[in-house]
Amino acid sequence: MLVLVIGGSGSGKSEYAERLALRLAGEHSKFYLATMQIWDDECRARVDKHRRQRAGRGFITIECPQNLAGLQEPMLDNSGTILLEDLGNLAANELYSTGSRYMTAQKAVLSGMDHIARCCKNLVIVSNEVGAGGTDYEEETVEYLRFLGTLHQQIAQRADAVCEVVGGIPYYYKGSECL
Repeated sequence: MLVLVIGGSGSGKSEYAERLALRLAGEHSKFYLATMQIWDDECRARVDKHRRQRAGRGFITIECPQNLAGLQEPMLDNSGTILLEDLGNLAANELYSTGSRYMTAQKAVLSGMDHIARCCKNLVIVSNEVGAGGTDYEEETVEYLRFLGTLHQQIAQRADAVCEVVGGIPYYYKGSECL
């Protein structure tokens, strides 16, 4: 099962995705695949918030900010559930890594998704909504937004379910909440 959960900042998408991953996992293994690179205090605060949010829920955390296709975690099994938090960070990490280009980064993200999906029974991917913001951005930001939007489309095509979380409420565009 592949589920894409999209939402704006503060929408409740991460909390919803965690509850969904817990429900899908049942008694099986639950992995939290963290993709954020910690650059500063703001990043550290976001990571700490998410750690507190999932404390006591039984997630095993794996930190992998890029190159998911190279992830060799012996604990991953085909019966577990992986919650990937989040696609926006992974996309930026791949797109802006040294010498990376759009198509190279796209291939890295999608091959990583395919690899991770083969390692579990359920994969829940959290991502940022990109399309409802302003239009006056630097070219590099426009490139990133276009890149993430393209990834959303490609992953949504592969997904069993796609939802957007608004004000903590999930709206399903593909599939349904009763998975």
